[in-house]
Amino acid sequence: MSHTYPNVQLHIGGEWSSASGGETIPILDPATDEQIGTVARAARPDLERAVEAARQGLRTWSATSAYDRSKLMHAAAAILTERADRIAWIMTREQGKPLAQSKAEVMGAVDSILWFAEEGRRAYGQVIPPRSPGVTQMTVKLPVGIVAAFTPWNFPIVQASRKVAAAVATGCSIILKPSEETPASAAALVDCFHAAGLPGGVVNLLYGVPSEISGYLVAHPAVRKITFTGSTAVGRQLAALAGLHMKRTTMELGGHAPVIVAEDADIDDAAALMAGHKYRNAGQICIAPTRFLVQARVADRFTERFVATARGVTVGNGLDTTTTMGPLANKRRISALEELLANALEEGGKLLMGGRRIGNKGNFFEPTVLTDVPVTARIMNEEPFGPVAIVNRFDHLDDAIAEANRLPYGLAAYAFTRSDRTATRLGLEVETGMLGINHHGLALPETPFGGVKDSGYGTEGGSQAIEAYLETRFITRC
Repeated sequence: MSHTYPNVQLHIGGEWSSASGGETIPILDPATDEQIGTVARAARPDLERAVEAARQGLRTWSATSAYDRSKLMHAAAAILTERADRIAWIMTREQGKPLAQSKAEVMGAVDSILWFAEEGRRAYGQVIPPRSPGVTQMTVKLPVGIVAAFTPWNFPIVQASRKVAAAVATGCSIILKPSEETPASAAALVDCFHAAGLPGGVVNLLYGVPSEISGYLVAHPAVRKITFTGSTAVGRQLAALAGLHMKRTTMELGGHAPVIVAEDADIDDAAALMAGHKYRNAGQICIAPTRFLVQARVADRFTERFVATARGVTVGNGLDTTTTMGPLANKRRISALEELLANALEEGGKLLMGGRRIGNKGNFFEPTVLTDVPVTARIMNEEPFGPVAIVNRFDHLDDAIAEANRLPYGLAAYAFTRSDRTATRLGLEVETGMLGINHHGLALPETPFGGVKDSGYGTEGGSQAIEAYLETRFITRC
């Protein structure tokens, strides 16, 4: 392909610009370790400009009808579709995932924009029957105001699209702060809205030192809504800061997804399906299946089928069409996985395959399978966020449910069974925000996406998602 990687600028008030101080941050290709571009590093004056631009954008956009907002979002989605191949190439260069997965992510963002475009037209209030004659009681839905959104590097477009689309659909303005490691993907998304004619200041884009930007925006009195996708540790800090300033928050945080495989399940199908999802995006997915809890009678068969599927994964540069798993996003992930694996083996776990870095250039890591890992091992308690699956056995369903609920996380879980009774029980007793039984089925725009416990609160999908961007105002008159 003849695409080139751009040097990424800030987008404030409808204009692309360098940072006020001229500083930049280098961008590295995770497959080659080579610098491929730079991103502008915002300073305090840029943050101040972004808030003022968002104020102006809010005035204009909140007065725009839901119908016209929806039309513009459809136009932005069409532009994103037209640019999908180029944007996918950009994403693979900066994030590493295979090109086909990057293209699928871009189209997933299109899907989210179209979903929210229609949901914004259905943000209904209600008329409440009065107790006295001549009295009218009603509620109306109004945009919450300026939104500060923080998104990670693992899905740089689809995560940003959920937040941007929800804000734009409801008449809010938004200041988006994506990851500095994958800046061009989010910038490409913002440019599609800009090209569609979105008024200046409605969507603003900042990069820089994350703590400086979040500290300024979360505390700023003009910002009324915080939405964050990332680690539980950072989420706690932002939620605490938001609480000090009475800000509405949505937190989509870390997970450690269990997979319960009962002995009556379709074992071959479960193993093949979950292995495919385990190694997608090199396992760098908050809802990636990780702790496989397999009933003892079928554990050997499941493990054999899972390993066979894992051995079919082709690791390489995401731009190579034969690649099915690209590199990890950065060198930090390599060292983190090596530490977790060493500890798991010290604690008595068994390594069936993988477990090592591939080569000495780029951030490639082998698809890995561990078995019989005790719960004392760090990897059974800390999200590995990489291509590592843990297969442990259980005898009774009670044991599997207890292990699934043992950790403070509750983002996603999976289960496989042919028993309606077992499926019903799992649906009620596994502490999770999302549960897929006998298929994956998560992360569609029309379905809720969010967790419980330390995995956060609120949802970024389904009909409930836009509520976090709206205020309900009660009006009564006589």
